[in-house]
This record gives sequence, C-alpha cells and structure tokens, in this order.
Amino acid sequence: MSSVLRDTPFSVLDRSRTREGQDMARALRDTVAFARQVEDLGYQRFWVSEHHSVPGVAGSAPTVLAAAVAAATHRIRVGTGGVMLPNHRPLVVAEQFGVLESLYPGRIDMGLGRSVGFTGGIRKALGHGKEDAEDFDGLLTELLGYFTATQRVHPQVHAWPAEGLRPAPFVLATGSGADLAAAHGLPLVIGGVRGEDAMLRAVDRYRAAFRPSQWAAEPYVVLSGTVAVADDGEQARRLLVSEAWSAAWSRTHGVFPPLAPPEAVAARAMSPVERDRFEEAMTGHLHGTPEDVSKALESLLARSAADEFLVTTSTYEPAALLHSYRLLATLRA
Repeated sequence: MSSVLRDTPFSVLDRSRTREGQDMARALRDTVAFARQVEDLGYQRFWVSEHHSVPGVAGSAPTVLAAAVAAATHRIRVGTGGVMLPNHRPLVVAEQFGVLESLYPGRIDMGLGRSVGFTGGIRKALGHGKEDAEDFDGLLTELLGYFTATQRVHPQVHAWPAEGLRPAPFVLATGSGADLAAAHGLPLVIGGVRGEDAMLRAVDRYRAAFRPSQWAAEPYVVLSGTVAVADDGEQARRLLVSEAWSAAWSRTHGVFPPLAPPEAVAARAMSPVERDRFEEAMTGHLHGTPEDVSKALESLLARSAADEFLVTTSTYEPAALLHSYRLLATLRA
C-alpha cells in the first residue's frame, strides 16, 4: 500500500441529492444515515452543502442539517462544504456555528464559500446579490472576528455563544479563494481532479503566501473531487451516469433535476447538445477498480502534496454508492 494513501485522510461531502420517485425528506434522512455509515468506515469528516431552489438537492440549510448529522454520529467531524457567506450576515453564521460548537465541542468544521444564488430570482429572494460576493474578504474578516472578539464593524455586538469558541474554518477556493485563505491563515479546499494545472498553481500560490494565524499555524490543503470505485471499470463508470446527466440537463435546460436511474439515462434520445454536455460531465473524475483508483489517487496526492481528500460522489443507487466509499476506504486500510 502507498504511504501517500495511508497517510492522507479521506472525508465526505454529501449534497443530499434527491432521486426520481423519492421526496426531499427521504434525501435528508439518507444523508444522516450515510454519515453514520461512513463514520464506521473511518472517514475523517462529513460535510453538507448549501443550495437554494434546486429541485435535485434537498440540502438548503447546512447548519441545521449538520446539527442532525452531529447528533446521529459520535466521532466523525461534521461541517459544511460550505455555508455560502454572501447569502448570510456574518453575525448569524457565527451564532449558528457557536451553537454547533457548544453542543458538539471539537467536532465542528466551518467550511465557507463565496457563491450566490445562480438566478436573479433566487438572489432576490435571499436578499443578496453578486455584489455581496465581491466583499467576501470583508465578510470573512467580520465572521472570524466574532469568534475572536476582534470584529470592528459593530463594536458593541457580540455573537453569543460563538465568542471564544473555535470551530475549524475552511475556505472553498472559488475565484480568489486561495489567496484569501492564505491571507487569513486558513485551510483551503480546492477541486483536485478537474483542471489540475490550475489547481496546482493555486495551491502553490496559497502555500507561498500563507500567513500563520490563530486558526492554523501552517498551510493545509484539502483536495476535493468525484471518485467512483467498483469491482470492475464498467460498474465504476456507471456510478457517474446519473449525476452527469443531471449536470448536462441543468446546462441545457437551466434546471438541476433529481437523479435518474442509469438505465433511464442510457435509453434517452439525447439531442446533440445534450450528448456533448453529458459526455463532458462524464470526464474529469477518478473511477475504476480499487487498483486503478489507488494508482490515480496516489499520483494526484503526490503531485499536489495535499493533506486530505474530500470525496463528493453522488449516484442513483445508495447501495452502490456505499460500496464505492467502502472500497475507497480499504485503500488506506
């Protein structure tokens, strides 16, 4: 077994994907159950995401869902990948994570992103627009200041019970995220499979510019990506089909749908544009047998010197998904 794989923790980001024929409540319950399962497999973290007005995703309130996951598990760290800070006031985010850290001390991760709603209607409903994302640095500074009692935006305001607590913050690298993570001395989460050259440049820039802080003494890089493992290559590729079709449909029709069975996707008469989008969405992932994935992951982790790998895989069949995560865990056993 590779020492790189043995020494690199694996974690999970679950998006609470809905599946055709199932309601959103089922997707949320599946997320909580899945967290218990991957905890038993030895994964280090379990994160949930934030999406608004997306038919294919039930996870719209990540801190609420993280609380349910933390209550249902025992050891695994729980957090967000991430809370989209431009959608919220930093005071409210600090209060929410203060509650989580108070209830589950030493287990809470505060993953933070800068994305906003992907349509004008969603941004209007949230009361925040693209201009809020432009001040991500200011929002991040204010948020962290509530925990350290150093924020100066509202000097008479305190974020109880957050003040003095230390949930672990991470910055999701979109746009200038790597530079901001370095400037604030925070761990970085960055896509590690697609666009590898750009990822490696961002990681190098992050490490070179990193300024130690009370949150982290050294740079810490979490690579993220889709990994599908099965007993043979064709089964592994099949795991990617449902999510790839949802991505293709969203790019051609503007709506991200629930996951469809792979057989139903294969039987579709796709338009040329849909076919191009689907084939594009099927690329840029690590998939194959345990031996195939082991070699690919070892190479990627060695090139990036990443500290951790965050797996973001979704598929229509929960049993096949769990089997993939189980096989992946054995690569480190």
